[in-house]
Amino acid sequence: MAVSISKKKGYGWAISAGLNAAFAAISAKFITPHIVRYGMVIIFNVVMWGCYVNSLKALSSLQATVTNFATNFLSSGLAGFFLFEEPLPLKWFAGALLIVVGVFILSRSSIEEKTNTD
Repeated sequence: MAVSISKKKGYGWAISAGLNAAFAAISAKFITPHIVRYGMVIIFNVVMWGCYVNSLKALSSLQATVTNFATNFLSSGLAGFFLFEEPLPLKWFAGALLIVVGVFILSRSSIEEKTNTD
């Protein structure tokens, strides 16, 4: 089953949205001057919403939301581990693996195909 170019772009937008959401959280912790910190959080959130809206044009809302969430979760967790030396227990990795598997399964399912088979 081939994924169309439109869906690939949709997933790209959803991943970009998740990364920008993580960058907003990272900049809130990492950047010291308050005005720069708040400015960066606002900029990353605006870009995140733009990417998310674009992902909704190509994907179902469920596929876009779950992909966005998974990317944000994984990148925030890994940033915490590498940048802030936060511990990541084995349970976190198990949960992350389940999220990735769930997103993969969801990305393979298609709402359009389900409506055509009924």
